[in-house]
Amino acid sequence: MKQQVIEKILEYKAIAIVRGVYGEDCLNLAKALCAGGIKLLEATFDQKSQQEREKTVETIKLLCRELGDKMLFGAGTVTTPEMVQMAKDAGATFIISPDTCEEVIRATVDAGLVSIPGALTPTEIAQAHRYGADFVKVSPANRMGPAYIKDVAAPLSHVRMLAVGGVDGNTVKDYFAAGAVGAGVASCLFKKDWIKNGEWDRITQASLDFTSLL
Repeated sequence: MKQQVIEKILEYKAIAIVRGVYGEDCLNLAKALCAGGIKLLEATFDQKSQQEREKTVETIKLLCRELGDKMLFGAGTVTTPEMVQMAKDAGATFIISPDTCEEVIRATVDAGLVSIPGALTPTEIAQAHRYGADFVKVSPANRMGPAYIKDVAAPLSHVRMLAVGGVDGNTVKDYFAAGAVGAGVASCLFKKDWIKNGEWDRITQASLDFTSLL
């Protein structure tokens, strides 16, 4: 199963990052994204409270139940081994973190899930790979640019890197040309107002526009 998830990430390339959207709203968002060719979705944990984390868990369960045959779902902003287990129990197949935390990476590997920790410097990227990461999220990518990815990927070509942070239709091809194998995206696919107003067709069209570049 884990290898299949890795292959799907390499195939579909774009992971939609969804923060602060829960329940039916998130389900409708996922349907609109899927219709536009987005097949990978990260539902992020809010660190403010246990209640917020539980809302993420319930949302992942809903997404997996309703769309598990069409999309792959993961958990984002995972900062503890306990959250790895919560995400796994909900049905998540990949774990994305904001940092390079050995505990979280090893817990993810032990759980049989795909590990995608965040890193920026060559030392952090290499360290994450040594801990067992399947991909490394280079973030914030927009602060560094495609040239940075190219420079880092030259000596670390064995590490599969995702560009995350400010990546959009204007830059995604540049990041791929620089060596990134995928990207995490949000604002170029949807806006909170579009979700609030139920503009699902607009989200689908934005997704189609983006995936046509991959």
